[in-house]
Amino acid sequence: MTENYFLSENNIPYREFFHFGLSVDCVIFGYQNGQLKLLLIKRGADPFKGRLALPGDLVSIDEALDDSATRILKHLTGIDNIFLEQFQTFGSVVRHPAGRVVSVGYFSLVKSENYLPIASGWAETVDWVNISEAQELAFDHDEILAEAIKTLKRKVQTEPVGFELLPEKFTLAELQNLYEQILGSKFDKPNFRKKIMGINLLTPLEEIQENVAHRPAKLYSFNKEEYSRLKKKGLGSIFQNIE
Repeated sequence: MTENYFLSENNIPYREFFHFGLSVDCVIFGYQNGQLKLLLIKRGADPFKGRLALPGDLVSIDEALDDSATRILKHLTGIDNIFLEQFQTFGSVVRHPAGRVVSVGYFSLVKSENYLPIASGWAETVDWVNISEAQELAFDHDEILAEAIKTLKRKVQTEPVGFELLPEKFTLAELQNLYEQILGSKFDKPNFRKKIMGINLLTPLEEIQENVAHRPAKLYSFNKEEYSRLKKKGLGSIFQNIE
C-alpha cells in the first residue's frame, strides 16, 4: 500500500486506519459453594496495574480472533480447552488509556471445581471471585461484565446452559439456587421442581448428599441426550410463571 493511497470518500490516507489495536476480554463464569463466580486476574502491568480485571490482552497481528482468546486465557490463567463464545464488541474511543483499542468480548460457562487457575504471564494473581464482589474493574470491564451477565440471563431462559456450571451430581435445591442467582429472581419451590421435572432433563440417582449438617437430599444428574435435544430446541416458557 503506497503513501498516496487514499480513502476515496473523505480523502484520508488508509494508513491512518491502521493506528489502533484490537483486543479480546474473557468472561469466565463458574459456580462454587452456592455462589455464581467470575474468573478475575490482578493486573501486574500498566495500565491499571494492581487492579482486578477480566483476562484479556491485545490480538496478535498474525492470529485469528478465536485463537487469540484461547491463547490469552491460557497465558494469563493456565486454563485451556474450554469453549469460548463471542458475545459483543466494545468500541468506545476512550476505553483504553494507551489509544484506540476495540475489544471483542468472549464468555464461557465452566464447572469451576474442575479448573484450578494459575497466574502466569503478567497476571499477578488469578482467582474465582463472587459476582457481587466484581466491581470497579480495570478499563471498561464493568460494562463488559454487565453485558455478559445480560447474555447469560438470556441464554439460561432459552437453553439448558445452567447445567454446564453444576457438578456432575447435584440436588434440586442447588439447581434452583443457581438459576435464582443468574436470573436475580426467587422461584416458588414446588412450581420450579414441577416444571424442571416435567421436561425430563434430570436423571434421579440412587444416591443422596454426604457429609451435610441437614437432612441429606436426593442427587440428580442431567440426561445428556435430552440436554442435547433441548439445547437445539430451547427451553421455551419453563421460567415463566414460577416466581
